[in-house]
Amino acid sequence: MMKKNRRSFLKVAGIAAIGFSASPAINFASSESHGAAHAVKSKNKEALHAQRWGMVIDTNKITDEVVENIVEACHKAHNVPDFNHEVDEKKYPDTRPVNHKQEVKWIWEEEFHNAFPDKEDEFLAEKFHDLPFLVTCNHCKNAPCVQACPTQATFKREDGLVMMDFHRCIGCRFCMAACPFGSRSFNFREPRPFIEKIDPHFPTRTRGVVEKCNFCAERLVKGELPYCVEASEGAIVVGDLEDPESEVRTLLNENYTIRRKQSLGTEPSVYYIM
Repeated sequence: MMKKNRRSFLKVAGIAAIGFSASPAINFASSESHGAAHAVKSKNKEALHAQRWGMVIDTNKITDEVVENIVEACHKAHNVPDFNHEVDEKKYPDTRPVNHKQEVKWIWEEEFHNAFPDKEDEFLAEKFHDLPFLVTCNHCKNAPCVQACPTQATFKREDGLVMMDFHRCIGCRFCMAACPFGSRSFNFREPRPFIEKIDPHFPTRTRGVVEKCNFCAERLVKGELPYCVEASEGAIVVGDLEDPESEVRTLLNENYTIRRKQSLGTEPSVYYIM
């Protein structure tokens, strides 16, 4: 069985290698159209565009309530399963507990020393020990997850967003091993029964598939801001990092900001105002 599985994996990986120059066939960037994955331009005149999307999080405006609202808005809209949600095991026998903790998350709260281990200091200001730090996929300029994926299930768009093609994902988890931020989650079992109320406007996933934040690309294409921005009460701003006149660039010019594990050279696109 092991040899058979290995042969199957190598076969898929080999086919993917042949087509590395092609765009992934299926994309969930838009809830209305699953066109070519690298296509960023939209026929919708209201669509939001950027040369390189970025995010600025103002830690001074983040509270426990704001964090809760952001996580809830993101996870509900993207059908993120909650494996603590009770289900009928007779109806869904595949949902029986496994012997390790399971968690799928697109955006979540971390303590400072976990989010920024390279910036921990003996005399760190007390306020940073108590602040809830929001973390998510950093949509890195030099994304190691993209390089590690053997099937192009993880790919980078022209506008800098690192996306997932769920149909291409074979569950090898190479991208998870490559990501230094822990921004990816794996569905060890069927996730759909653990979604309290499925939003029909965004696709659900299956067991054996990796998932993560997609910067609400399905909303950008409709001219709408990400859910986290709307729920943040002004704490999160997104925009074009390449545009000197954009709001995110203004915030970066006027405030001291840090990025997660910047020394690794992945060039994260998420900045934190301290």
